[in-house]
Amino acid sequence: MVEFKLAIGDKKSKKTYKTTISGPDAEKLVGKKIGEMFRGEIISLNGYELEITGGSDKTGVPMRKDVSGQTRKKVLLTKGVGFHAKSSGQRKRKSIRGNTISNDTAQVNCKVIKTGKEDLAKVLGGEAKPAEGEEKPAEEPKQEEKTEEPAKEEESTEEEKKDEA
Repeated sequence: MVEFKLAIGDKKSKKTYKTTISGPDAEKLVGKKIGEMFRGEIISLNGYELEITGGSDKTGVPMRKDVSGQTRKKVLLTKGVGFHAKSSGQRKRKSIRGNTISNDTAQVNCKVIKTGKEDLAKVLGGEAKPAEGEEKPAEEPKQEEKTEEPAKEEESTEEEKKDEA
């Protein structure tokens, strides 16, 4: 039985919503490629239309749009998904997953193309993950109690040692 985690990006709210699908609904996504669109009815989003933007397999290897197929391949990369050059002109051979969703895929990234009548947060339930540029609410710093007695004791012990010497 196939199970996918979906990360659905919404440009309007600038948030990413996460949900999980399995069974026959997940089977409908197998064989679709990055860039293809599908209806939101698969994941209970009536009226929504979503586009597949990427994903990763069970071990975290990312999918790339320019690598065809479902399998994992070793590709020489200069930039893009799965590789970040440390210096100009650097190239490296990395494992990359093809652009087609398979049974080995663990996460599928999508973005909303057409919105439905209901709000995405209400339909999927739960909170959304804040976008990268968005600030998180600041937590109140913990106030530490300062005790002056141990500090005085340390000073007195140092003075006593000087007196003894």
